[in-house]
Amino acid sequence: MKILITGKNITVGEKLTELINTKFGKLDKYFNRDVEMTVKVFQQKDRQGVEATIFGKGNIFRAEDVADDLNTAIDKVADKLTSQLSKYKTKLQKKYKANAMNEIMFEAIPDEKYEEQELKEVKRKSFDIKPMSVEEAILQMELIGHSFFVFINIETESVNVVYKRSDDKYGLLEPNY
Repeated sequence: MKILITGKNITVGEKLTELINTKFGKLDKYFNRDVEMTVKVFQQKDRQGVEATIFGKGNIFRAEDVADDLNTAIDKVADKLTSQLSKYKTKLQKKYKANAMNEIMFEAIPDEKYEEQELKEVKRKSFDIKPMSVEEAILQMELIGHSFFVFINIETESVNVVYKRSDDKYGLLEPNY
């Protein structure tokens, strides 16, 4: 695995680079080809944090943690990524053995007019949207820990959004042309 390390408000020295390569190098066992991982180490007031992102084959695995000690933050992020990768591997095994995703219920958002209100941009992010099935999009959404996920539906070839509802079921937003 290729690990790219950057620092924000902190100097990344040889010791830190070696520690990060040692801790995150253990994640190699989950991949059968070369993947890229970015690790961002940062300083926030009197605390230090680590943000790690693995760009796998069409999947993104991400974890972040802030702690008083940089070693603790690195350990927690490594544990979170290990947990995500293990969960993903288990889900893939279940999917191919028993087609476990059949239980998921989908519900489209009703065609309602929402009251217009002044919108304020809080954060802007850009990312590549990859073609995948709805089941893969749900799995990806759960892995990165978000409440929604934007993707290109491989069946309809249109941009869709899956989201987690308050009753722990999933919803699917499709374009209404």
